[in-house]
Amino acid sequence: MSYEAAVHAQAIELDRLSLEMTAAAGSGHPTSAMSIGHIVTVLMFSSMRWSPDYPNYPTSDRLVLSEGHAVPAVYAAMATLGVQVGPEDNRSKLTVDDLKTLREWNSVLDGHPNPMEGVDFFDAATGSLGQGLSVAAGVAKAARLDGTDRRVYCIIGDGEFREGQIVEALDFIVDHKLTNVCPIINCNAFGQADRVSGQQTPETIANKLRAFNYDVIEIDGHAPAQIKDAMDRFASISADENAKPIAVVATTVKGWGCPSLQGGGWHGKPASGDALERALGELNEARIELTSSLAGTDQFTIEPPSQAPDKRVPSDEMPKLSEAMREMDMEATLQTGRFATRRAYGVALRALGAMNDDVVVLDADVSNSTFSETFKKNPSNAPRFIECKIAEQNMISVGAGMSAAGKIPFTSSFSKFLTRAYDQIEMAMNSGANLKIVGSHSGITLAADGPSQMSLPDVSWFRSLSLATDHRGNPGCYVLQPADAYAAYALTGVMAEYEGMCYMRTLRAETELLYSDDHVFNLGGFETLAEGRDIVIAATGYMVHEANKAVDLLDEAGVSATLLDMYSIPFDTDKLLDIVAANGGFVVSLEDNYGGGLGSAIADALMESGDGFELAQMYVKRIPKSAKTPEEMLQMCELTAKDVVNRVMSLLGVPA
Repeated sequence: MSYEAAVHAQAIELDRLSLEMTAAAGSGHPTSAMSIGHIVTVLMFSSMRWSPDYPNYPTSDRLVLSEGHAVPAVYAAMATLGVQVGPEDNRSKLTVDDLKTLREWNSVLDGHPNPMEGVDFFDAATGSLGQGLSVAAGVAKAARLDGTDRRVYCIIGDGEFREGQIVEALDFIVDHKLTNVCPIINCNAFGQADRVSGQQTPETIANKLRAFNYDVIEIDGHAPAQIKDAMDRFASISADENAKPIAVVATTVKGWGCPSLQGGGWHGKPASGDALERALGELNEARIELTSSLAGTDQFTIEPPSQAPDKRVPSDEMPKLSEAMREMDMEATLQTGRFATRRAYGVALRALGAMNDDVVVLDADVSNSTFSETFKKNPSNAPRFIECKIAEQNMISVGAGMSAAGKIPFTSSFSKFLTRAYDQIEMAMNSGANLKIVGSHSGITLAADGPSQMSLPDVSWFRSLSLATDHRGNPGCYVLQPADAYAAYALTGVMAEYEGMCYMRTLRAETELLYSDDHVFNLGGFETLAEGRDIVIAATGYMVHEANKAVDLLDEAGVSATLLDMYSIPFDTDKLLDIVAANGGFVVSLEDNYGGGLGSAIADALMESGDGFELAQMYVKRIPKSAKTPEEMLQMCELTAKDVVNRVMSLLGVPA
């Protein structure tokens, strides 16, 4: 019996299927898939502990394909093994015939991995390069918290290894002693346009990994025994947090087995016609050469998964803010009538952590500013606080991995710094991640620190995600902007209960309390703070307080204004239109960020109604600079209460 011959035979079969399915699709990356055929074979048929019948079992080993374009190799293995695919209510075994549907709109086989399209063998959507190792680290960290011996394998391309997020993930794995993650770098020497840089050779990558404190195993990625030995070494230390994490550097050939497809010019290009026939013939020759010693009894085994761990379910309602602060000896703070929304967020996290062991909190070295540190100050919560350091992209993708492992991750940083993780956030949404993103120090009222610290385009970008429908039929992302501590506390609890992505902005400044313990907040809701008859002022976040001042000034001038706290995007459009109609059809929107946010959302609603409404949008229309106080900043950007009054008067045609 020859293990090597058996692996070669199976890998060549995966390569053949990769060629044929991409040819049928008319697009795809067969040569990249062929470079990982042997690695995928050893992992999925031998080294990984998992079951094709239960591909997403809570304790089974996982494979994250960061090099997502090479997915045909994994699809081929899944079809050979008969892995269950499809939605939960209509699952079936993937067959070889199904591979012909690659990239079709109604097929589960997307062009890049995506669990939400019916292939939950994967934990996250990948293909935007550089993100998979962070996801793998998140899955592995969740396994540590659950006390399981799950192992996580991640295949990364050599060109992809240049991505900065890879460095963030490598650091994170060492920091958190995640020896249960195995990065496998597929060094096939070619990117899309040309050969990879000399900085991405196998030797250089291995040296970089050693500098990061990894135990590096260098192998021929087409030598079955070497692959298996590397995986066995990883398995032997995966539970030992005192060991060095292992990384495997595999030298491979792009288009292995088919000399006619090797070299430059074949990235993302399927073979067809005579080129396909020639490639299949070359593969057959490789099969004859490498499998002559294959015995008929040679086979791979797949171990069944162990029993899933019990999950703790919240049994009590979230305590009220005053109760939670009383437990923390902070009740007197509420009596002052002012409390920052970022502080209320921290109190809410602490309360949620006591209710549900699946709540985890991630921060990027600013937990004493976001106040997520309040969570870990409860000793029972502390193990579930995950410090990600200054690496926001890694933090978001780690959160996506933890979500895939059943956790409820809250990821916190300054709103401004989250903007560098836009791609990771969108990929997490595509993955169906139950991710909660909270950005503090939002908007221009940060003042003295200047625009490098201010989040100004964030609302517009997150609002664009809210316009998409996710795989559950809900908005792709809810955008939440609480105006006071009661709202921030309650909305944090609402986010935890909701399955899907949410983004909440919190404020640095201490703000006046507007609500009470008994107030109910809902995703998609808004609140009427003052009822008028002449015009609606629709404000959000900090600007609700400035609008409140404007309402008083307008009242003195004989104008009756309705004030709406638009704390959620999307919002109840029909309810808003009714209120605007009752106020003469006039609206002023007020927000402390660049355009494309609340005002644009209201504009869309008014336009779609077809009625004769008039809207004036007030937002930040210049690049701000530092100012000593929030009041000075509002004056600089022409967003003070007096500016609101002037805009209202202009819209109504009344002399100011």
